[in-house]
Amino acid sequence: MCGIAGFATFAADATEYGVVYTRMLDTLRHRGPDGNGTYLSPRACLIHTRLAVVDLENGAQPMVQRKHDDDTALVYNGELYNTNELRRELTLRGHDFRGHSDTEVVLNAYLEWGEQCVDRFNGIYAFAVWDARRQALFLARDRMGVKPLFFCRVGEGMLFASEIKALLCHPRVKAEIDSGGIAELLLLGPGATPGCGVFSGIREIEPGCCATFTGRGLDIRPYWRLEAREHRESFGETVERVGFLVGDAIRRQTVSDVPLCAFLSGGLDSSIIAALSGVEETFSVAYAENERYFRASAFQPDSDDKYIRLMTEHLGTKHTTVTLESDELADALPEAVEARDLPGMADVDSSLLLFCRRVRENATVALSGECADELFGGYPWYRNPEIREGEGFPWSRSTRYRAGFLQAGALGDIDPVEYVRQKYAGAVAEADTLPGEQALERRMKEMFTLNVDWFMQTLLTRKDRMSMHSALEVRVPFCDHRLTEYLYNVPWAYKDHEGREKGLLRKAVEGILPAEVLWRKKSPYPKTHHPAYLKRVREMLAGAIADPAAPLLQLVKKSALEELLRDDNATPWYGQLMTTPQTIAYFVQLDYWLRRYKVGIV
Repeated sequence: MCGIAGFATFAADATEYGVVYTRMLDTLRHRGPDGNGTYLSPRACLIHTRLAVVDLENGAQPMVQRKHDDDTALVYNGELYNTNELRRELTLRGHDFRGHSDTEVVLNAYLEWGEQCVDRFNGIYAFAVWDARRQALFLARDRMGVKPLFFCRVGEGMLFASEIKALLCHPRVKAEIDSGGIAELLLLGPGATPGCGVFSGIREIEPGCCATFTGRGLDIRPYWRLEAREHRESFGETVERVGFLVGDAIRRQTVSDVPLCAFLSGGLDSSIIAALSGVEETFSVAYAENERYFRASAFQPDSDDKYIRLMTEHLGTKHTTVTLESDELADALPEAVEARDLPGMADVDSSLLLFCRRVRENATVALSGECADELFGGYPWYRNPEIREGEGFPWSRSTRYRAGFLQAGALGDIDPVEYVRQKYAGAVAEADTLPGEQALERRMKEMFTLNVDWFMQTLLTRKDRMSMHSALEVRVPFCDHRLTEYLYNVPWAYKDHEGREKGLLRKAVEGILPAEVLWRKKSPYPKTHHPAYLKRVREMLAGAIADPAAPLLQLVKKSALEELLRDDNATPWYGQLMTTPQTIAYFVQLDYWLRRYKVGIV
């Protein structure tokens, strides 16, 4: 994985902004500590910082091919999982390869098929191509949105980068938010509307989309979307197909020329990946004294320790448990903001940031189990009919609670309830369905779309920023577009096999896991239950708002924050992972973000 950035212009000389390019490169060094490079021409600059994973000698970027005095230059962040097939096809079409990097395959695929090359890729990627012959900058992002790609217009030109902080290096890009950005932060955060960068004027190429910037302007378009199709396979055939797709996705993602490991929580998803990938080393995260304070609930029925032990004994992996202290989690909240460039999932972020830092001491690439719940219907909101049939984002049914924190007039003319309602309605409308489809199947396609386009994106953002902050590449095999396309049309009765969450997935991997792990009730990403953490974040927020000039108080009522600090409100902020301690920590992060980024309100 890497960091990419750049600038294209048709009304100025791109070579005049050398100092800006140096700053942009410096902000992305954490994503690629193994090398860097810059391509510069009068119309375009491409910047790259490299984390070397495959073909360490020949994969340097920017990668340039010249023909008839015209350059085609590429910067690329990601991994292709069908590199070998594409290389064979391109070789037959007359292309020569110096090494075995996927970067070289991406560049030659563009030279062969132009912008339609993305239709042939299986992988996670964000890349930019400067095509001098066409005088065009081409940008593309993977179908599932695993790798980030932000952009903004600067006069007649356009900037792009893997992270927002690189865009903010340009003197004409201001760290500002308007009423829409405030609504995103306080009504939807840490989620965000697809394509929204929260900062005014900053946007993100949406998953499955590409863009072309020329002297005529910017054209953004989708090249992939989920499509409804009749599912004609029996349950047995479906189980077999799912087993193949899951296994194939995992095996394809084990290609690496550097050490590779797996995250292991003892849950179904991470255990499948650890078992099928054949990794020799696994890692888990734990919290100091959690066994003392853990309380079972319907959402988090048991702790992970027993199941991790079962899996490591079953697989014979070398296992490391990274134990985090409460003070560490709280102290890392600001750094997690800097990694994400926005307030995030509080200690759910900071714990992952610290965990990845420790893992990076032993490995460069890790496999992780995200996205199975979205695809196989593992979340409670898929299974509880009352929540499933209700209006609104199922992980955030707290709009009025959230709005109660807002300073009068902070949103201008925006009505909080209507803002969220419209976002939800627009999201549901994206679901493709079949004519005459049964109400349950139609609703499940809507839920699938909601989860993939919204909730999953929050988790993928977290995974990319927290891991790449320490130059750890994390791959997510369940986030395979072939598996996603297939499962979109699988009937709910199949997914709900034996009335169990992810019942279809459990059936598809029978025989490769210990029975206790295979049929373990879903348990989410672990978090601390230690009262010392709650005490600490309360102190942090109280200290922040003791300052009458605290930027947070421009947006949020002090009285509402004081009530939050005083009472234990059971209302979740964002899913069950963000309850009272995380809500407090979110406001701590929001205040830090406003200060650190010197955010102006316009």
